[in-house]
Amino acid sequence: MIFRETPFIGLYLIELEHIEDERGYFARTFCSEEFSMRGLNPDIIQCNLSYNRKRGTIRGMHYQLSPHEEAKLVRCIRGAVYDVVIDLRPASATYGEWYAIELNEQNRKMLYIPEGFAHGFQSLQDDTEVFYQMSRSYAAEAASGIRWNDPSFQITWPLPCTVISIKDQNYSDYAL
Repeated sequence: MIFRETPFIGLYLIELEHIEDERGYFARTFCSEEFSMRGLNPDIIQCNLSYNRKRGTIRGMHYQLSPHEEAKLVRCIRGAVYDVVIDLRPASATYGEWYAIELNEQNRKMLYIPEGFAHGFQSLQDDTEVFYQMSRSYAAEAASGIRWNDPSFQITWPLPCTVISIKDQNYSDYAL
């Protein structure tokens, strides 16, 4: 795995290192030792799969309240997504800023999202699947979010929003 730093401390873009032969290729998608060596949370407690029927679907921006914050390792295994995070760590130099990257089945990139970030994505193709590895089990009582079009952040989404849940539409503005 190749860990690429982003402008946000603790947020990494991870590329797979392929070992190829006539059969195809092999690549590690996770190694707790490599995560620990970089000071990243190596715990994987829960894995989730998100299937998105329609291009333009938005899920997010979700996060867990203290003490249930979670780190995520996110990969698009089918189709393509515009993956977005917002830094909600008050002591961070990038507090209140957002970062986005396209994850798709061709580039096979993963995004490691540390605790303290809101996360969401927009599907860029029909029938898109996103695989998450989580450092904590979901705690419904700690679930929170930021509206996808909150004017405080001015996220530039690549497509018009075609599908979004009522819950995600109704998050209130975030107070920076």
